[in-house]
Amino acid sequence: MSKIIPLADVDPALVEQLLDTAFEPERRQRTAYKVREGTEWLQGLSFAALDDDDMLAGTIQCWPVALNDGAGRAHPMIMVGPVAVMPALQGKGYGQALVTASLTAIDPRAPLPQVMIGDPEYYGRFFGFANAHTSGWRLPGPYEQHRLLCRTANPAVLPAEGMLGPWRG
Repeated sequence: MSKIIPLADVDPALVEQLLDTAFEPERRQRTAYKVREGTEWLQGLSFAALDDDDMLAGTIQCWPVALNDGAGRAHPMIMVGPVAVMPALQGKGYGQALVTASLTAIDPRAPLPQVMIGDPEYYGRFFGFANAHTSGWRLPGPYEQHRLLCRTANPAVLPAEGMLGPWRG
């Protein structure tokens, strides 16, 4: 299938081109961009998939974000995504391999909750993301509440309410 490599090993212009192809150039107006605004993607959790010809097939980026509760406390989290795969290669396992690589790279000794905006059926079935604990969370722009997903080993650490935004720690 593919080879998974660190995203830092890929020319940033190629990554941007793939994201434009997978999501359209207007993607920068999406709410997810506002959530992670001003942060840098986490190199240790961000990967690229190469096809059999060593061409860029897909990417995943993870970002430092926080759920800011009503008391002004920032609860650090990892935002997973975007997960982008070239349209002609979608449905061939690249996205699943990228998400698996990213989630596997999270340090199990201190795992932060992971959050994403995505399809609850897909990301729930394969990776354990759910919207059960996110109904009181808000985002800085339009979104569909049922698509705001979280994955954590300990749901008790999750605030019931808050605004998701960039980690400024």
